[in-house]
Amino acid sequence: MNKSSYFKRNLPKILISVLILAVLIYIAFFWSNQEIKRRLPIKFEEQVKTYSRVYELDEYLVYSIICAESGFDTDAQSHVGAKGLMQLMPETASWLNEKYKLNIDATNLFDAETNIMLGCCYLSYLMERFDNDVSLVLAAYNGGEGNVKKWLNNDNYSIDGKTLKHIPYEETRNYVKKVSTYYKIYKEIYS
Repeated sequence: MNKSSYFKRNLPKILISVLILAVLIYIAFFWSNQEIKRRLPIKFEEQVKTYSRVYELDEYLVYSIICAESGFDTDAQSHVGAKGLMQLMPETASWLNEKYKLNIDATNLFDAETNIMLGCCYLSYLMERFDNDVSLVLAAYNGGEGNVKKWLNNDNYSIDGKTLKHIPYEETRNYVKKVSTYYKIYKEIYS
């Protein structure tokens, strides 16, 4: 039997196999994207878009932080007292309110609008302090601005005083990795 007759005789089987494979690939891609979107959702879109623009932030970074900090739970509260979607400390919220003369009720951190506005304001402040270096900003958001400055001035953690080669706090190190991963996925899936 020659190749041509074999191909003609098996063409329907080949086409069905290719079609089944294409459907399986589509389903795998569709379901995996749906699962990712379920785990990394877009919520509070109006507030995130508004305050990301106001404070010149990438909205996907804000979503990544909210997802990591609270899982989009407006009532989230940490054991140390951080509150709301972006897990702000009441002292930080009050400081931001005074520093930037925001004239809002900074004690209402369980309100999505208030929390996202103050969280974005704080992120913008950290972006300015750390020359838009997202890794340093995330480290400061989690571990504290003062700690990051100390680490940058310590040869054990920074070679050049501008970047960190090592974050000594395991929680902060893991936080930076987690939010950075979320950020990459948010940008890939939603943009």
